[in-house]
Amino acid sequence: MGMSVIIRSYTGTIEATCCHPALDALCHQAAQAGLPGIGNVDKYDDTVFNRSQLRLVIPELTQLSLSTPALVAEAAEAVLELARTIERLSHRYLVFNGD
Repeated sequence: MGMSVIIRSYTGTIEATCCHPALDALCHQAAQAGLPGIGNVDKYDDTVFNRSQLRLVIPELTQLSLSTPALVAEAAEAVLELARTIERLSHRYLVFNGD
């Protein structure tokens, strides 16, 4: 199974999921670009971002959606949609589930 990204509530409920096939490539591109948020996602374990940390992650995802190949840009847009959902809510986390 590949990497996935979820919205998780503070109670542990999964509210949304993204299983785009280019998530691993997205994180690799972010690491290559030296991005401190998405570039440091652990591809073998969970990486959790809270609503406050999304102030770092959202601009990175926006940058990646504009500057990467189409499939990776699609993955960035899919994750960006989840991140923007969390911006409007409280007690939610963006969780990258490693492989």
